[in-house]
Amino acid sequence: MRIRREVGDRIRRMRRDRHLSQEKLAEMTGVDRQTIGFYELGRTSPTLDQLVAISRALGVPLVNLLWS
Repeated sequence: MRIRREVGDRIRRMRRDRHLSQEKLAEMTGVDRQTIGFYELGRTSPTLDQLVAISRALGVPLVNLLWS
């Protein structure tokens, strides 16, 4: 779905802006690298708990992952 892809695009952009690999972000959030890749591609949706963990790891408010 479109929203899932948009959230994934934001995660990817913010991760790259911080020079983090998918592996490092996965380590910081307690999931595997493949899961981060699936989020970024919009193949799966992160849970609310995962979105919170990702926002903390990236140092951004949760709302920034959901809306631009």
